[in-house]
Formats: sequence, C-alpha cells, structure tokens
Amino acid sequence: MGMPETLPPPPSLPPSGRLLDGPHTAARLPWNALADEIALVLRDPSVRVPARLVLPLGGGGSLFVMPATDAHVAMTKLISFTPANAGTDRPTIQGDVVVFDVASGTRRLVLDGPTVTAHRTAAVSLLAARLMAPKPQGPLLIVGAGVQGLAHLQGFVLGLGVRDVVVASRSSASAEALAEQARQLGARARTTDDPDAALAECPLVVTCTPAGAVVLRGLPRADAFMAAVGAFTPAMAELSPALCRHFVQAGSVVVDTVDAVHEAGDLLQADIDVGALATLGDVMRGVRVPGPGPVLFKSCGWGGWDLAAARLALRT
Repeated sequence: MGMPETLPPPPSLPPSGRLLDGPHTAARLPWNALADEIALVLRDPSVRVPARLVLPLGGGGSLFVMPATDAHVAMTKLISFTPANAGTDRPTIQGDVVVFDVASGTRRLVLDGPTVTAHRTAAVSLLAARLMAPKPQGPLLIVGAGVQGLAHLQGFVLGLGVRDVVVASRSSASAEALAEQARQLGARARTTDDPDAALAECPLVVTCTPAGAVVLRGLPRADAFMAAVGAFTPAMAELSPALCRHFVQAGSVVVDTVDAVHEAGDLLQADIDVGALATLGDVMRGVRVPGPGPVLFKSCGWGGWDLAAARLALRT
C-alpha cells in the first residue's frame, strides 16, 4: 500500500456570510491554483459528492442542485440553465454557490454561481491538459466564443502559456471579440469560419458551444488534445459520432468522472461504452495512462469541481 495522502490544513475562514460578486469570486480563483485544488479534491478521501439533481423547467430550462462536502467545507451550487437566453442580454447560467463550515454549520461565503461554473470547468480542462496534452504550448483552437470560450482562453493562456489562438464561432462578431481578448492577454489570435480546417495546425482544441448542433467533424492531429465541455446531457453533442469513434480507435478518450456514463451526449450518441473509459482521477493517480495518439477529454461537470473552487475561495 502507498503512503496515506496528506490533506491540506483546514482553511482559515473569512467573516460569516460574505456575498461575492462575479469579479470578486474570480479574484479568489487563480487558474493554476484552482487546477491544483481540483487535483487535491480528487485525492481527498473525505470528499463526498452525491449525484446532482436536475429539475426540468418550462421552456427547455433546467434547475441544477449540486452539493458536496469534505471534512471541513460543505457547499451547494444552485443554478438555472436557460438555453433560450442565448443571444440576449440575460446569461444562460445564473445562480449561487453557498459555502458552509462543517464544524459550526455557519455560512461563510456566497460565491457567484456562473463565475464558479466557468472557472472550475476551464480549470478542469487545464488540469487535464497539464496531464495529457502532448503539446500544451498550442496553438489553441477554441470553438465557441461565449462565457466558457473566454474562461478557457484565460485558463490556457495564463495557466499553460499558450501564445497562439484561433477562434471559431457561429457569430463572427463574437469570434473577433474573443480574439481581441486573447490579444489583450498577450497572445496572437485570429478567427476562422472553418474549425475543421484549423484542426491541422492546432494540437490544443476546446469545444465550448451550447451543444445544440455538431461543430466539429474533421479529424485531429496525431498529437492533439481536445477538451469538449459544451455537452452535458445525452441529447447534447458538439462532436460528430465519427470523430468520437476516431479518438477511441486512434488514441484515447478520458472522461471527467464516472457520471459521464449517463451525461456525455457526444460519446453516447457515438455508441461508445462510456463506462469502460478512464476518468481524470484514474489518469492523475497513474491507474490508466493514455497511450500514443490524439486524446479526447470529455467533461460533463461534477460537484467536486465546485467544492474545489469553494475550498480555494475560502483561503484566498
């Protein structure tokens, strides 16, 4: 047996019940520190994460309730997902993350839910890229120029040091706006209306669209790492079935958690046995390591990632 895992000390707690807006929440979640905290959560035997509750709402929306706890911190993320808000001035994701002290039961923080969701999703992709990307320096192709596109841009530029970015979006204005954000971060950036063609030059790829339609059909480079984060229900998909099967046949597919077995629409629609795939935790612990060839990291979301954000926010 290996040595027991050394857990971090209990976090020092800020004044009770502090309500943080989006910018203040983001300031407590630096990219590499959050990726490191996610890795710690995966190693922490005290972490408990029940299945998330998804309540369908009228008009095609959903209400998500995602609790999680460790030995010191308990939290619940309560967010609404409203696809009909896409293209309006209303965000598609709204809500809060409420953080409690386990010992006293006291509420310690209320974090901005969309900010936590964006940051922890991109930080999971960042951790996966640090572990599995053959060429983490890029260039990076981002398909989807919304909130997750910006979060992944920031995470990969600031966390991995990517300096060349290609952006694709169904909205040319949104694509150019995200490319300008990349330039402001010190990266070179351009847009494309043909993301399949851009796969030939980009060993790093992120798809973060609303997943209402397939956005990638082309084949990746042999040294590609692709993080697909937009689809998180069986009915959603960003990648064509043939592309997903190519990763299985020519490389590797890794999912974020075992919950992907009933959530990873891209893979389920390709008739892939999701339960047989390695998880991010398997890779991190060295239980299963991707072999040669392109790597697809399929991320569906997990309350443990929000717990990592809550733990880090309490300490920063």
